[in-house]
Amino acid sequence: MRYMKPLQLFQHLRNSTRNQRGRLLGLDVGEKYVGLALSDFDNKIASPFSVLVRNKSNISLMASDFQSLMSEYSLKGFVVGLPFDRHRVASEAAPMKILIDQLCRTKMLEGVKYTYWNECFTSKNVELLLKPLNLNHPVLSKTILDKFAAVGILQGYLDFVNRKMKLTAVECRHGSQITTTSELKTVPTEMKAPRR
Repeated sequence: MRYMKPLQLFQHLRNSTRNQRGRLLGLDVGEKYVGLALSDFDNKIASPFSVLVRNKSNISLMASDFQSLMSEYSLKGFVVGLPFDRHRVASEAAPMKILIDQLCRTKMLEGVKYTYWNECFTSKNVELLLKPLNLNHPVLSKTILDKFAAVGILQGYLDFVNRKMKLTAVECRHGSQITTTSELKTVPTEMKAPRR
């Protein structure tokens, strides 16, 4: 497994040949479960996918599960949720980093690229959305929460990188030196990308 910065991972995926392109898997890593979300083939929309039981005693079994998912669903990279606190990794990030380190050590996922994405408040937001459903079964509610938290992580990442790519395309098309969104607001409207 190889770490890449968020934009690098997406650019690597976009620059691949059509046959090498694939999907991304969002991971919401917890102490007992790993919630999974899957992107579409255009890498624009995240959908809830599944939950894996986090097997701490046999990480090879979990790596094998990821291998199967990769081949079956054309996965090319992982977006792992990581809590940040004012642009720094929060102390609660240990379970996520430990899992990734363990998966790397198995050497079963060679060639897989991954990045980290801020997961702050994803679980809390999902809890608020699920509250009206009154899910009384604790395992069911936990697995739904983990899947949809993974969706929040992956969708946040996809929205960011797709927006960034559009800004870059506008910059290239018009030869301007726009570098921040505040500068974009000052650009005449004829230079902004058309809305779709």
